Amino acid sequence: MEYVSRHIQQVSALIHPERQVNQLHWGGGTPNYLNSSQVEFLWSTFQRYFNFDSAAEISIEINPSYIDKNYLVLLRQLGFNRISFGIQDFNPQVQAAVNRVQPEAMLFEVMDWIRDAGFESVNVDLIYGLPYQTLETFQDTVRKTLQLNPDRVAVFNFAYVPWLKPVQKKMPQEAMPKAAEKLKILHMTIAELTAGGYVFIGMDHFAKPNDELAIAQRAGQLHRNFQGYTTQPESDLLGFGVTSISMLQDVYVQNRKRLPEFYQAIDADCLPIEKGVRLHQDDAIRRTVIMELMCQFRLSEHALEEKYHLGFDLDFDTYFRPEIPALQALEADGLIKRFPGGFEVTSVGRLLIRNIASVFDTYLRNQQVERFSKSV
Repeated sequence: MEYVSRHIQQVSALIHPERQVNQLHWGGGTPNYLNSSQVEFLWSTFQRYFNFDSAAEISIEINPSYIDKNYLVLLRQLGFNRISFGIQDFNPQVQAAVNRVQPEAMLFEVMDWIRDAGFESVNVDLIYGLPYQTLETFQDTVRKTLQLNPDRVAVFNFAYVPWLKPVQKKMPQEAMPKAAEKLKILHMTIAELTAGGYVFIGMDHFAKPNDELAIAQRAGQLHRNFQGYTTQPESDLLGFGVTSISMLQDVYVQNRKRLPEFYQAIDADCLPIEKGVRLHQDDAIRRTVIMELMCQFRLSEHALEEKYHLGFDLDFDTYFRPEIPALQALEADGLIKRFPGGFEVTSVGRLLIRNIASVFDTYLRNQQVERFSKSV
């Protein structure tokens, strides 16, 4: 905790004091592992070294198995106004298979505590593709989630990457639903949640129509960063602690991944950066394309050409000539629809938006496919 506090102080010294924080998120694990005094210590550190906007979104992830009502009240009193917790699946057999046993009654009780504490927004996470899941069992999970009535729902495809996370080797792979079954599960989930009053924001997020994400999407102002979808336009993202990633305009950096090296850097009064990259213009252009597709489900080629008209004529069809055959194939499959000056993603294409966006990802194209989890 002391080293993280010193890291926060290091970074704050490089930020103009008049710049305001419009979002703060505690996540990347289970922050409520911290006891009350540690939470207050870390919170006061941020308050001391950063200037917060009065309307800032302050969010935290929690593990519902390790929390009580008083803890939630403390979080709200400090200033946290948004909260997220993982359900994954309501089915006991699935929970046991992934070592995440959370009784249904407990989840509903935690939701009641959150509402009583006065949080402005509650997000829950579901995961499909886990062992022993079927279309029928996950439909039951979705319907129970609707009964919980969260403000936002994130539905993630399980990333089976045992070469990166050896603990996954303990999971019975033969019990995991196949790709065709997973696609049916995803389709059912979208149908159930939209029928239940939620708006399909994109990829794996759903929100109520009056939620800020839904409003931003309707206005064509939805954005995305490492934390997922956001209403904040291209804000700098500062990451604190080991492994965290920062994004500042055309630069990405990741902090040290091992505690001893992280401590050593802080003690030497150096930023604990493991590695970083600076984007060149092609990276920036492709990032814009991918973000537009993932957030707005459409791309204006004219707007792109106008935005990056930096001393040369950027004609979409010329610049992306290698990608044109893939786009034609997507159109033939009914996943996108081209119109004069751009194209939009169809309702079916939204289910496979990662595949569509990946057409423009030159780095993914050059990587070995087996290194990454499959999109379906």
